Amino acid sequence: MRIKRMAVGFTAASAALALAACGGGNSGGEGGEGGDGGGQESYTVGITQIVQHPALDAAAEGFKKGMEDAGVDVEYDEQNAQGDQSNATSIAQNFASQDLDLVLAIATPTAQAAAQAISDKPIVFTAVTDPVEAQLVDSLEKPGGNVTGTTDLNPVAEQLELVKKINPDATSVGIVYSSGEVNSEVQVQMAKEAAEEQGIEIKEATVSNSGEVSQAADSLGDVDAYYVPTDNTVVSAISTMVQAAEKNEALLIGSEAGQVEEGAAATYGIDYEALGKQTADMALKILKDGEDPAEMAVEQQSEYQLVINPEAAKRMGVEMDQEFIDSADTVVE
Repeated sequence: MRIKRMAVGFTAASAALALAACGGGNSGGEGGEGGDGGGQESYTVGITQIVQHPALDAAAEGFKKGMEDAGVDVEYDEQNAQGDQSNATSIAQNFASQDLDLVLAIATPTAQAAAQAISDKPIVFTAVTDPVEAQLVDSLEKPGGNVTGTTDLNPVAEQLELVKKINPDATSVGIVYSSGEVNSEVQVQMAKEAAEEQGIEIKEATVSNSGEVSQAADSLGDVDAYYVPTDNTVVSAISTMVQAAEKNEALLIGSEAGQVEEGAAATYGIDYEALGKQTADMALKILKDGEDPAEMAVEQQSEYQLVINPEAAKRMGVEMDQEFIDSADTVVE
């Protein structure tokens, strides 16, 4: 496997979420040391994650590695909502009653649940596409409350461009997404805008749970490709989308590397483990330096990776040319 990095500029849609650097504050997590942020090196952190899948798991691992690399001792209470919003709410309410120094919320639904239930502890989120639209922060530059973190906004337009780069004759793309996830609605709208410029027709189908993904994919009919946004419900059933793509000989474009490792043909996206480490850096500023989440700008990555799976593309009836393969940051073999 070959890995390299390259930086890219933001798309017009991404520019709307261009983020400032973190600002300083004057308060942080208390953690039994009076909140001065000065000498405490041992913390308790609650982690709430909406569902288990490679991207979110990588973000969690990246966060823990970031904390470990900083030399702090952390006791974690890790909870997974198993894709159920009522579970996410219960986890958040439980965390609200615990003596935690900080809460890490992974993905939009769990971040929303945590923000609604917890007001007296700092919350950092990660893998949230649009924290303003999700009503987690007042603005990206100044969140204004006890919540801040990192966004996983992907370069949707560039991801859709992969359809034409791999299959120049493609004219239609199907998207299956959860009707209950704000992050997905944002990405689908971005995809529609990008598709119009690229001369691609977008077909949509919504689901309420992962068990509906197969039927939703079939309902899209004859499409040249499928696109999977960072939708937690659909990504947790990525194997179903892979099967649909192979059965219908339609290219499957993902939104993060884990999907390509699971059988999608390609993506151009962020490194979720690195995003988790970036989130840990923000948490440490709160815990150790006493910075105020209200004044800490939401952060995002500015480097993306082209990850491809030529063998998966073959199973979908598409042959990648060698020049495109050579341009990849990572080739899944």
